[in-house]
Amino acid sequence: MRVVVRTLSELCITVGTLIVLFVVYVLFWTGVKADSEMGHQIDQLQRQWSKGALARQPRTPTAAPATGSPKAPPSYTYGKPFAVMYIPRLGFTWNKPVLEGTGTSVLKKGLGHYRGTAQLGQTGNFAVAGHRRTYGDPFKDFPKLRHGDAVVLTDGTTWFTYRIDKGPYKTVPADVEVIDPVPRKSGYTAPGRYLTLTTCEPEWGHSHRLIVWAHLDSTQPVEAGKPGALRR
Repeated sequence: MRVVVRTLSELCITVGTLIVLFVVYVLFWTGVKADSEMGHQIDQLQRQWSKGALARQPRTPTAAPATGSPKAPPSYTYGKPFAVMYIPRLGFTWNKPVLEGTGTSVLKKGLGHYRGTAQLGQTGNFAVAGHRRTYGDPFKDFPKLRHGDAVVLTDGTTWFTYRIDKGPYKTVPADVEVIDPVPRKSGYTAPGRYLTLTTCEPEWGHSHRLIVWAHLDSTQPVEAGKPGALRR
């Protein structure tokens, strides 16, 4: 009996230790790795952009026109970063790289652009996904987003300022119409230049999704400095 009790006790201690190590891995180590990887992705983008900075000519800041779109950028490469996103509501130090695709390996490095949705600043719906928890917790505070909040992105040549119109809206993963060119239940009724952000709900689960919709409010060249939404 003593041997059985001792064996069970040792087994419980071992299992408990493994559980603690797993929790530390999920809560801490994946975050450390993700933060480092996201920083690497942003550094990579900034190096690329700095090489082309001298070739760019100054342009005039403009409000987003009601019709038409900026010149379409080259096609994005799966798994590669192409923009940086800033959301002041989530903190003035919050900035994340946006990569092409939403596969598991991609979302470990930053936010992911849904393939097949519009490119940044173009007519249609530029849709982006991000983890709520683990891998840097990029959208941990997603429920704090409110109507009128700014979501700012740059591709190295232009600043794009979107303004949130609706959300967070709760739905199920199968509701793929939320990233349609004119998203269902967004309140939009005609084609435009929209942004959709998606993340998991509940905070530590994935049975549902939280959605935010925004419209392109203005653009300006990077040479003009940061847009007003990023100025303290």
